Amino acid sequence: MIDRYALPELREIFSEARKLDLWLRIELLAVEAMHEAGVVPTADWERIRTAATTVDARRAREIEKESQHDIIAFLRSVTENLGSEGRWLHYGLTSSDVLDTATAVVLRDATAVVEGELARLVEITQRLARQYRATPMVGRSHGIHAEPITFGFKAAGWFAELTRDADRLARARSQVAVGSISGAVGTHANVTEAVERHILAGLDLEADPAPTQVVSRDRHAELLTALAILGGSLERIAIEIRHLQRTEVGEAFEPFGSGQQGSSAMPHKRNPILAERVSGMARLLRGDALIGLENMALWHERDISHSSAERFVFERALGVAAYATRTLGDILDGLEVDADRMARNLDQLGGMVYSEALLLAMIAKGADRQSAYRLVQAAAKRTWAGEATFREALGSDPAVGEWLTADEIDRAMDLEHHLAGIAVTYRALGLDDAP
Repeated sequence: MIDRYALPELREIFSEARKLDLWLRIELLAVEAMHEAGVVPTADWERIRTAATTVDARRAREIEKESQHDIIAFLRSVTENLGSEGRWLHYGLTSSDVLDTATAVVLRDATAVVEGELARLVEITQRLARQYRATPMVGRSHGIHAEPITFGFKAAGWFAELTRDADRLARARSQVAVGSISGAVGTHANVTEAVERHILAGLDLEADPAPTQVVSRDRHAELLTALAILGGSLERIAIEIRHLQRTEVGEAFEPFGSGQQGSSAMPHKRNPILAERVSGMARLLRGDALIGLENMALWHERDISHSSAERFVFERALGVAAYATRTLGDILDGLEVDADRMARNLDQLGGMVYSEALLLAMIAKGADRQSAYRLVQAAAKRTWAGEATFREALGSDPAVGEWLTADEIDRAMDLEHHLAGIAVTYRALGLDDAP
């Protein structure tokens, strides 16, 4: 991650120092397990345990330039400080045992950071849904005024989707939090199940029940796909904020600091830059999901075509997801909602947003659907042409009067009737205790 978007906690999780520490921890747990099994002499275990406490990262990099193998370089840098007892390090293990098991720890912990940011965002959307439950605004389809909703109803939809994202992410974290200490091609021929259990218990990981030489990459693809779906949810909300902030709409605005400047050329501008940033990051997450899917198809029991891509994609995808989720949380937490502008926009069409209710009222009185549709549409056309208000156009049409009285027209154009049904959504989401 570049500095501008990197969360400090994720930078630490993906750091070189932590990676080497995990590799060493896995190796020491393996020797400890073999000592308990009577394979490694006590004297050798004690010397390893006391002497192999850190990894010289600089020395490991030097060796890797020669060996072109990161695990071998790591092992050589550690065993240089040991005597003959160093032979027990990596005994029966293969590189993937160390790499995949350490990666599982990193992905589990990094995913937990994203989950924390997402939990905050879920809480914020829940608050918005309750706070603005009775704040009317126009609902839009195809970007065009449709029928009345409330801003809280819109936020309730965000809350529901983000809750599903949280469930997906939790499942993906559990699927990826598995290690494998099974040796070459995964058969446990040279490393016992007891050693594997000891290592994974020390790392709080589950064992992959059927690995090859690597942990199957469907697990990692699931995580990256869950992050991409989360990105889609974030972008859906971000696009909504971008649209609501448009000059012609002006219903909600992302936070804008007192010293913030929107444009280098036009001082009046207040641009939705944070929401646009979230949209851009969602594109990265979708691309990273594709990499995860491509990495599933490996040759036989192992190849490393996935390896180079994963050195980029895991840190980037989890870093982007965490940053984008935090950013959207900041946007919604400081969102400026203009309820008065929402009300004015709702009234902008002079009641045409109630056209369906009028259509249904005539049908209920016995009118043919297509005939009733044409009558309401004709009144709307007169309104668009500036000949009359929508209510006037309806009231002055004798054909409409054959089906609806003035009071029935007014009842069909009642805002409260249109908003009463959102209680169904609030009950379904457990938000019906809202004030």
